[in-house]
Amino acid sequence: MIPPDIEPRLSALGIELEPGDLPRLDAFLTMLLARNQEFNLTAIRDESQAWERHILDSLTLLGPLASAGAAAIADVGSGGGLPGIPLAICMPAATFTLIETTGKKANFLREAIDSLRLTSARVVQERAETLGQEHHDFREHFDAVIARAVGPLRVLLELTVPLAKVGGVVLAVKGEKADAELLEAKPALHKLHSAHVQTIPTPTGRIVVIEKQRKTPRIYPRTPGEPKRRPL
Repeated sequence: MIPPDIEPRLSALGIELEPGDLPRLDAFLTMLLARNQEFNLTAIRDESQAWERHILDSLTLLGPLASAGAAAIADVGSGGGLPGIPLAICMPAATFTLIETTGKKANFLREAIDSLRLTSARVVQERAETLGQEHHDFREHFDAVIARAVGPLRVLLELTVPLAKVGGVVLAVKGEKADAELLEAKPALHKLHSAHVQTIPTPTGRIVVIEKQRKTPRIYPRTPGEPKRRPL
């Protein structure tokens, strides 16, 4: 059920949806919660909480993506399709690549895309470290790379920055520990030739905006698993 206050809350953030967007968002959330009974896609099982924590939280990225002029967007560690699928519903002119390594989750993403007829979204079942390697077509390919609940920023940067174009952005959805994570991530920002531009407070958390200033050094990203084992 669509919460009666969701449109006013989105309007307060400057977000105006097109006719049909809310029913499609509701259909996606229904699919997510139903499939969550079979295997773990989200810890949130209450529908009203899911609208707040998943849909509203995802849509707070609409403004920063519009400001960046992002047309090609990668969602790293998409999981149950958050934030990528809600954004793809509301940004039909952009293309979304949902990157997810787990087979069951990737299959759910494909089913959701097919069911919702999201022709601008695709699923890539692969490690972000692999996709960001120098020989891969996805390296320095995207205008924006988004990520939510993937890991600490100093780890996340090595997974995301190599995928962004020079001049592109990484938008990391974070919580109250965003400032502390930024301090820890200073060496990673320097090594990956990127910089913190701003942190945007939202009703559900904070969006950390990172700009890629120069090409990523050839040695990054390191082999799968290495960024987590030995953060920059």
